[in-house]
Amino acid sequence: MAMASSLRISRLLSRSLSSASTSFFSPGGSAILGARVSKYTTNAAIEEPIKPSVQVEHTQLLIDGKFVDAASGKTFPTLDPRTGEVIAHVAEGHSEDIDRAVAAARKAFDQGPWPKLTAYERQRILLRAADLIEKHNDDIAALETWDNGKPYEQSAQIEIPMLVRLVRYYAGWADKIHGLTVPADGPYHVQTLHEPIGVAGQIIPWNFPLLMFAWKVGPALACGNTIVLKTAEQTPLSALYVARLFLEAGLPPGVLNIVSGYGPTAGAALASHMDVDKLAFTGSTETGKVVLQLAAKSNLKPVTLELGGKSPFIVCEDADIDQAVELAHFALFFNQGQCCCAGSRTFVHESIHEEFVAKAKARALKRVVGDPFKSGIEQGPQIDSDQFEKILKYIRSGVESGATLETGGDRLGNKGFYVQPTVFSNVQDNMLIAKEEIFGPVQSIFKFKDIGEVIERANNTKYGLAAGVFTKNIDTANTLTRALRAGTVWVNCFDTFDAAIPFGGYKMSGQGREKGEYSLKNYLQVKAVVTPLKNPAWL
Repeated sequence: MAMASSLRISRLLSRSLSSASTSFFSPGGSAILGARVSKYTTNAAIEEPIKPSVQVEHTQLLIDGKFVDAASGKTFPTLDPRTGEVIAHVAEGHSEDIDRAVAAARKAFDQGPWPKLTAYERQRILLRAADLIEKHNDDIAALETWDNGKPYEQSAQIEIPMLVRLVRYYAGWADKIHGLTVPADGPYHVQTLHEPIGVAGQIIPWNFPLLMFAWKVGPALACGNTIVLKTAEQTPLSALYVARLFLEAGLPPGVLNIVSGYGPTAGAALASHMDVDKLAFTGSTETGKVVLQLAAKSNLKPVTLELGGKSPFIVCEDADIDQAVELAHFALFFNQGQCCCAGSRTFVHESIHEEFVAKAKARALKRVVGDPFKSGIEQGPQIDSDQFEKILKYIRSGVESGATLETGGDRLGNKGFYVQPTVFSNVQDNMLIAKEEIFGPVQSIFKFKDIGEVIERANNTKYGLAAGVFTKNIDTANTLTRALRAGTVWVNCFDTFDAAIPFGGYKMSGQGREKGEYSLKNYLQVKAVVTPLKNPAWL
């Protein structure tokens, strides 16, 4: 269970081609292939959904160590993406609930034991929490898949083990955070103290609910902060389950508070709260702008943002085409294409472009789509009806703007939010599908002539979250990694994540870094302490 996350993803990638032996697609592909109309028809059926083995235990807010109803008594439904049916009704937090949660976090920070505990004691609690999460791996994975729609094998074999790894990683940092002794002119002893920043407000998205939970909660707790976390309204269940395990591990009341609710109410209240000392947000660039403005208008709290992306995946002329096709497929389609760093602009050298397109189409046709609880499934449903309709709208735009729809382009089945794996070729840089974040299983393939051209085109975007380079030439790799304006550049790999590797974006993909040592800086204040020396002659 402690295996590195990058190895787990690599193994999933290596299995994906062999496991994709069946297809839900008709030989002719999409019903709208070559058409310029917006009508979508069903050309395959999804089997009846498998009943999850887990029960929903927690649907209330977590405030001051207790699960409680929202002050208003309101609830909202969280849906099964496989069917659109209600899983459970969850307490709907509003500003009054944010006030209660922030008050609890403030008390736990100012008066409570958490920042006053020794670093070793905090470490032990985090390690116990990691052990409990590992013990409940299968139930947590089932809950995540049920609420989110991602394949159960992905949840159980990759994401929950990564969650455990992240909690253990930051537990290891808890007693290694320290300041410096600084040489200064004159008879003074100068030192710096690295102190927790206070109450951290955190807002996480729905595409990787528990990984984003760990990216934020892990470093904040290791540094001695207290937290108010707002979950995405689409996926509130797994964070509540895991938070209960943190309490069981010995986390004091008020240190971790969770409020489920909507962005314009609970999210806005948290971002603008005067008693929140720091804010961390992961989500769309548009919402990130709003969050940043709310924080600035309140108390100028520091904000870290991990936002959208339109990442280039560059396949050079010397590439092994079969390997490049599989890696590019994984870079885009992993997690139903619902990845901010997805390789959604596949640039292929003109000398291999035609062969690449044919093989990319064939690979998409082999992709196994279905109930995410079924073994061997590569792709489950999209998160909800809004995202489902948004993806179909972008596909329609691609067809209408003149891109070649190689395969896919339609819904799959007549129930739930399944979308066919879709591949476009002859995509031009000015098309909407080339510029905007689709966040779905839609691969766009571009043709390029030389390295200078592809650098310019790859960088010609408002985003800068990630990039991929596939080449055997070290000079080409070095040139591209330095020229591409992105927070992460993967060379001959993609989506290789590790607890120690920092992640974040250039330009409108955000500010600050998460994971690794870099994320600790988000949750620390630096204090300089200057003391005169009475016996300067000893210097």
